[in-house]
Amino acid sequence: MTDLGFNAKDCGTCPIQHRAVCARCETDELATLEAMKYYRSFEAGQPIVWSGDRMDFVGSVVTGVASLSQAMEDGRTQMVGLLLPSDFLGRPGRAAAPYDVVAVTNTTLCCFRRKPFETMMGATPHLAQRLLEMTLDELDAAREWMLVLGRKTAREKIASLLAIIARREASLAPERGQDDMSFDLPLTREAMADYLGLTLETVSRQVSALKRDGVIVLDGKRRIVIPDFDALVAETGDDVDGGVFA
Repeated sequence: MTDLGFNAKDCGTCPIQHRAVCARCETDELATLEAMKYYRSFEAGQPIVWSGDRMDFVGSVVTGVASLSQAMEDGRTQMVGLLLPSDFLGRPGRAAAPYDVVAVTNTTLCCFRRKPFETMMGATPHLAQRLLEMTLDELDAAREWMLVLGRKTAREKIASLLAIIARREASLAPERGQDDMSFDLPLTREAMADYLGLTLETVSRQVSALKRDGVIVLDGKRRIVIPDFDALVAETGDDVDGGVFA
């Protein structure tokens, strides 16, 4: 089995525990989840589930990034979203997958058998409430994604993607605060181009421009340092306050 980097038998050491669907569960409820829980790991490029496949599990992304895509009749595909650490995969009450889900990077899922999870939701109101909150967050993310694809310039798209990832990294480690905004970029530039509907050359050019203008600092091949998060948010074109934890 893949080394997960934490004690898989201790939910308290899970890197996404305070953001996951089980974040508000009591000790006895975590024990119930433990009985239906298992981990699955996928290599970059490996499919997790295809659209229309039966899903006997639901779960959370623990590490890595996965893409959500939908195919059209002529074979073209459109990436419609990303699953980042703590995001939830699957829907209670829905037996089939609505999208193709593919690991963009090496990815580990914390899975729960769907039927027992659905039963537990009915008996545990705050578990259902937490999943509702996560679903509403997903709706907000989908609306943001529509804006990114539909109206933003290439520079704004790149800045928006970096801001989204930075916010998620900050939410997983809130003790770091806004003065320590750095992360390993989980996507290759090819994946960024596919996700944002840009060419590889455009992605590289805009990343270089953001670096040249001091908006980001590149530390090695994948490490991104953000000296001033507000300056990055200003590049997204969004009319928001840019709070890290929003």
